[in-house]
Amino acid sequence: MNIIMTGTTGTLGSNVLFELLQQEQVDQIFLLIRKKNGKSPEERLNAILNSGAAPESILKQKDILIKKVKVLDANAFFNPESFLKKEQNNFFIHSAGYVNLSTHESQKEEIFKENLGFTKEIFNTFYPYLSKFIYISTAFCIGNIGGLINNDYHDSEIKPIYRNFYEESKHKAEQFLKQEGSKRDVAIQILRPSVLGGNIFEQSKFFISKFMVYYLLGKFFYKNPITKNAIRITANINAGLNIIPVDYAAKVISKVFHLKEINQLNIVHPKCTHLKSGISKILESVNFKSFTIVDSQQDNEEELANMNVLEKLYYNSIGVHLKPYLTSKPYEFETKLLELIYPMPNYDLDGYLEQTMKFAIAKNFKNERY
Repeated sequence: MNIIMTGTTGTLGSNVLFELLQQEQVDQIFLLIRKKNGKSPEERLNAILNSGAAPESILKQKDILIKKVKVLDANAFFNPESFLKKEQNNFFIHSAGYVNLSTHESQKEEIFKENLGFTKEIFNTFYPYLSKFIYISTAFCIGNIGGLINNDYHDSEIKPIYRNFYEESKHKAEQFLKQEGSKRDVAIQILRPSVLGGNIFEQSKFFISKFMVYYLLGKFFYKNPITKNAIRITANINAGLNIIPVDYAAKVISKVFHLKEINQLNIVHPKCTHLKSGISKILESVNFKSFTIVDSQQDNEEELANMNVLEKLYYNSIGVHLKPYLTSKPYEFETKLLELIYPMPNYDLDGYLEQTMKFAIAKNFKNERY
């Protein structure tokens, strides 16, 4: 089989590439990689393959495995007739995405263009050549519905409650693919990771190439210029946040992308990390101890009215994006099918947060530059 893939330079995509390179049934991998920061597409690919996350098996056979890969710039990539044949068994893994949690109306057009518009462009260009289209969505695209969340996000009885345009754009992209896949006779598979954290397996443990979501909370207080102020962080103390190791997510994707019986799958942890203990662990890990967690389920608007300088900075910056998740309804995911496919390693959730924060601090929260 052949794989066509976007998002290879991303946190998840690079890990998926590592897994695919080790699969014997994969004949060739076509990658969309653009020139960036003065690096050619080929140089960016080499940076991934030589990174601290690359498995030893890939490093030892890199010269052989690289022959499976063909790097294409945007012009060549959107000319599939030049490198694909319709009679081939071609699988498209669309891992690229624009993660922007803004709720500001001015951001909506760009978010929808990057997530929905780009997905439409890719599918409409490639569908005549495809056996299957695999879309990497997000487990949060159903929004703040709370309760036990199943794998089927397109049941007519489920009404999404989007927290931001990112969630909405990803869910709309899923809807488009389901409709068009049926119309064009292309199998569609939707895979939805939750929040990505550092690696959990022994190879490059706790490594992650880009520090996002909960890492941003740690980074904000680690580099806090207003050290004398305390802060009150609003959160639902009865709820949690679902976090999964990025290498686990990649292993699941590489195992299920070719399975016909899997149409939708949430790639999530069986248990959410409790928000109160999780936030505390993150802040303590970066040596910030002047905080109070305020229960969002209580009437605290008057209490938070008189904000200090640090609180104003937080609630006008990353707090804008994080608060909808920190104050969400309690939820858990149904993971029986996922556990049958690839059981989640057993580890302490708060301890994992602490270790991933230590890794981020050692890197000074500096992202890899692929």
